Amino acid sequence: MNKKLIKKILITAGAVLLSLILVIGIAVAAIWHNEISSIASIELLVEAHDENKSAPVYIMDVSGDYYFDKFIEEGGASNDDELIQFVVDNITKGIIPIEIASPDIGCSSFTCVDADGNRYFGRNYDFSTTTAMIVRTDPGNGRYASVSSVDLQFLGIKDGAPLDSLMQKLICLAATYAPLDGINEAGVSCGIYMSYQGADDDVTATNQNTDKPDLTSTTMLRLVLDYAGSVEEAVELISQYDLHDSANTSFHYMIADSTGKSAILEWVTATDETDTDGTKRELKVYYNDDDAALGENEASNEFQYITNFIVTPDYYTNESDMKGLDRYTEIQNKINPDGTNTEGVMTKEAALDVLKIVGRRKWDSRNGESDANGITVWSALYDLTNKTVTWVSNEEFDNAEAVFTFDFSYLN
Repeated sequence: MNKKLIKKILITAGAVLLSLILVIGIAVAAIWHNEISSIASIELLVEAHDENKSAPVYIMDVSGDYYFDKFIEEGGASNDDELIQFVVDNITKGIIPIEIASPDIGCSSFTCVDADGNRYFGRNYDFSTTTAMIVRTDPGNGRYASVSSVDLQFLGIKDGAPLDSLMQKLICLAATYAPLDGINEAGVSCGIYMSYQGADDDVTATNQNTDKPDLTSTTMLRLVLDYAGSVEEAVELISQYDLHDSANTSFHYMIADSTGKSAILEWVTATDETDTDGTKRELKVYYNDDDAALGENEASNEFQYITNFIVTPDYYTNESDMKGLDRYTEIQNKINPDGTNTEGVMTKEAALDVLKIVGRRKWDSRNGESDANGITVWSALYDLTNKTVTWVSNEEFDNAEAVFTFDFSYLN
């Protein structure tokens, strides 16, 4: 074989190889273009600090609609396995394994308003050292853009690990299905809080079983962020689904909007001592302007607040079972200490101070307490009127490098 022929064969083979590579590249880009864009947007906001047991914080801008319309159209998911299967099949294209877990967490929230009429929704997320992510979406197709907070441990990234591998970043593609609190561009905010329901310290997950379609805890919050333009719309949406709490735990919710309307949503039956069958729980809704059943303070206050115990009357026989009652009482006392501030009027700075006061480091230190949820991983003050959020990492309110402001300017 002469040299010219060999050269021609090599050139032809090279051209074929390059063409194959180009075709594969085009195919990958066509199939994964939104996912590639989302992964490329991941940015480190806060580095881990061993001295205060804080983990890193990241932000991700999600490209595309992350298939949530399809998820809803197909009936949602009645358990974590079904949710995982949907996420793996659609978002990671069947090749990236996902794990969903739900640790025991302790949290608190409240609503308030400033003198100019700006409405706020405050939220502390209490846990231990864990990696957090801000997730910004713009799904289009009639769905609202949103900014939400995610604990990546829910996706299997444990022990405050940094995102130092491609596999970990690929797993973050599922973060849209695991929000714990957030705000959408309509000025609706929502948070979920562990409610520790069940007898003898055995938590029983809500697992409704009617003919309604199904949602898990965090996907129900995603439903609110994507589709609800008001508290009323959120409650109407939620009432159309059976709730299936994730990872054998239980949650209740609080939702607020820019009009000043808010609601606490709980799934309950019987009493805590007999609440051993999550299939029989029914949705109860307590609005801020119609919650006299909850107590004298709740009846007089236009603002609402929530921690980790069920507020539904007569659910508990022992006050000692009401986890977070001390923080619940403290929030009420800080916002309306003498009974005259029933509207919950306070400055933005004062609202941040309330979050600081019930932050777990300060709270445990002041009250001589200690448990597994010894850190407030993040504090978020959502401005429902101006559609912004002040987000504070690991209780570092006085550290400018740990305090962030997010809004919807990324949509422009």
